[in-house]
Amino acid sequence: MKVSMSWINEYADIHDITPRKYAEAMTMSGSKVEGIEYTGEEINNVVAGKILSIGQHPDADKLQACQIDIGAEKVQIITGAHNIKEGDTVPVALHKSTLPGGVKITKGNLRGLPSNGMMCSHQELGMDIADYEGACEDGILIIQEEVKPGTDIKEVLGLNQNIVEFEITSNRADCFSVIGLARETAITFNRPFNLVKPKKTGNAGNANDFATVEVLDTKLCPRYSARIVKNIKIAPSPKWLRDKLKGCGVRSINNVVDITNYVLMEYGQPMHAFDLSYLEGGKICVRRASDGEKITTLDGNSRELDSSMLVIADGVKPVAVAGVMGGENSEIKDDTKTILFECANFDGANVRVTAKKLGLRTEASSHYEKGIDPNMIPEALDRACELIEMLGAGEVIDGVIDVDNSSIVCPSIPFNPEKINKFLGCDISREFMEDILKKLEFRINGDVCVPPTFRRDIEGMADVAEEVARFYGYDRIPTTPLRGDATPGGKSEKQLATDKIKNILVGLGAYEIMTYSFTSPKVFDMLNLDGKDEKRNTVKILNPLGEENSVMRTTMVGSMLDILSRNYNYRNTSVKMFEVGTIYIPTEADKLPVEKERLTLGMYGGVDFYDLKGAVEDLMNDLNIKNISFDVYKEDKSFHPGRTAKLLINGEEAGILGEIHPIVTENYEIPVKTYIAELDFNIIFKNMDKAKTYKPLPKFPSVSRDISMLVDDSVLVAQIEDIIKKASGKLLEELKLFDVYKGSQIPENKKSVAYALTLRSADRTLTDAEIGDIMNKIIKNLSQSLNAQLR
Repeated sequence: MKVSMSWINEYADIHDITPRKYAEAMTMSGSKVEGIEYTGEEINNVVAGKILSIGQHPDADKLQACQIDIGAEKVQIITGAHNIKEGDTVPVALHKSTLPGGVKITKGNLRGLPSNGMMCSHQELGMDIADYEGACEDGILIIQEEVKPGTDIKEVLGLNQNIVEFEITSNRADCFSVIGLARETAITFNRPFNLVKPKKTGNAGNANDFATVEVLDTKLCPRYSARIVKNIKIAPSPKWLRDKLKGCGVRSINNVVDITNYVLMEYGQPMHAFDLSYLEGGKICVRRASDGEKITTLDGNSRELDSSMLVIADGVKPVAVAGVMGGENSEIKDDTKTILFECANFDGANVRVTAKKLGLRTEASSHYEKGIDPNMIPEALDRACELIEMLGAGEVIDGVIDVDNSSIVCPSIPFNPEKINKFLGCDISREFMEDILKKLEFRINGDVCVPPTFRRDIEGMADVAEEVARFYGYDRIPTTPLRGDATPGGKSEKQLATDKIKNILVGLGAYEIMTYSFTSPKVFDMLNLDGKDEKRNTVKILNPLGEENSVMRTTMVGSMLDILSRNYNYRNTSVKMFEVGTIYIPTEADKLPVEKERLTLGMYGGVDFYDLKGAVEDLMNDLNIKNISFDVYKEDKSFHPGRTAKLLINGEEAGILGEIHPIVTENYEIPVKTYIAELDFNIIFKNMDKAKTYKPLPKFPSVSRDISMLVDDSVLVAQIEDIIKKASGKLLEELKLFDVYKGSQIPENKKSVAYALTLRSADRTLTDAEIGDIMNKIIKNLSQSLNAQLR
């Protein structure tokens, strides 16, 4: 919320407080200041001047020589403007003056005549045309008020304000008003809070003779009040009113509309004015709209309503959407003679839903959404009527139409200074606490305090302690150690395992990514999944941001491919990435889905299936997971059927890894071979072995042998490795695949596979005969089982 310090000053004397000091103190007491705008800061040495005479320039048909009284002296200014006349008062930028945008004005000569400055338009002073009544689009700004020549133009035009912008939290509805912020200001600076109650107004007559009010839904409208004003005179608002509204960022329209906006800013209570002549039968009926009912709002748009929305209607039609915007059919016009001032309290949640459905969030709706005190209505209504008579805008009729079904019960909260001090870690006197709470308009009855009705955020002792603390000063609260039996913080076993997995994968050259858990239903088509694939059975989001985020993911492969595709489009030629995330499997209706954690590893560029498999093996080895194996897997349509395997840990399926199907990579616009592993995190975590077994350094030398063989193309390397391991027994220390070759020198449907074997005994040096026996056994078993031929 924006408000000028000069308006705050009317309720709490802060004329001696600098804007910077004000901002710092208010922020520390809980009313955070986002920024300060110094209006007119760039305007210097510009004064009001009265035109004494206007003469034609002797050497230029389009120029005029003006003699201007600027108070201390009379100066001559040459101008090309023709909207001025003798006797006008205009802004005059004198020699060595500055204007917004860094413009500097100095005296000089124009076609041979001296010109001692420049007369200014509203644009040159940084103003909008709506900022000043009578400003013209193309010409000098003519000042309407009587002003003494030589007066600083910032004072004349209200350009000397310091505008403070507050960030108010939604629970502090009372601070969305000048009065609320002034109350906070007065307490912060220990100044008197000068709130003057509005004067009672009203002439002969009775408001109930002009209109009737009926509230059919008292839950959505706890209170509705109205007053009648006749003999309305629509006119521009006075300068002081326009200046205050401008300081709050509100544009002046006319005196009646400006009064409703003024009360909104001052009290935080939205108001609306209806032209009484357009209300059929002089009746107001607060009811729910009918489904399909339509209204044209003040912005000129026709809007279709439904039965969840509350409307203000007359005897025939809706004339306003309650709490949001009035209707075009009852707006104030230049010929309006009698108005009905509405001041009501509406259910904040319903106003918010209505505004969202209509796509029409207004200043009024934003106030109602936060919850407004219905007890504020009479005072706000009286203030509006007081302003009507103050501006001479009409005659207020006696009486108030007030339908009050509100019943706010403020909680009685224990007031225990000793407990509050213990809670805060302070030593604050009871007298100080009572003083602060009374200034905040709490009622204190012995050991009980009751907050005012405009502070619905106060619910318990902790809230009372906060009120004391923020005015006592957070910076004055001493630092104290935690008290009580606090348990030491730390990570769970699963979190530690997650960190370890991430560190291992980073060590393998992969980058961690984090993607959204929601995705698009179209992702399953892009992943080439069958129409009946169980992964298409998803948890649907009730209120999605869009179709692309409308379901919860059942696989993380699509999320990984999105990021790999983006990196390929960014021309990253080689990429390795991983993510630890969650997939969501739907269960029975009205039950939460099953959440399963997944570890996904993706890569492309200079890699093949064996690089991915090797990364998975390295991960399993570093996690001390034993008994892993790989098996052929062809069921997943997202993967290449001949280059995909499933990971088995102790015989339990723990995930899938392989090359992504060419159709899928084409869908994701990745024109290179791409490899992904999607592993079950919980199975990996379950099989991690924390116990590390260390072996002493070997005392005897190792023996290395290479073996190369021809096998059928359908033979898996896992089958070959299994045979070699069984034939070698405990003497095999390491088995490493170093070549797989298919080419012109290899028969069709065959492939050449080569391994490096490292053999070692822990208690002796192996002899050539022992090595020969082992190698012969390996060759024999490979030949018998796989029809392998030694190369």
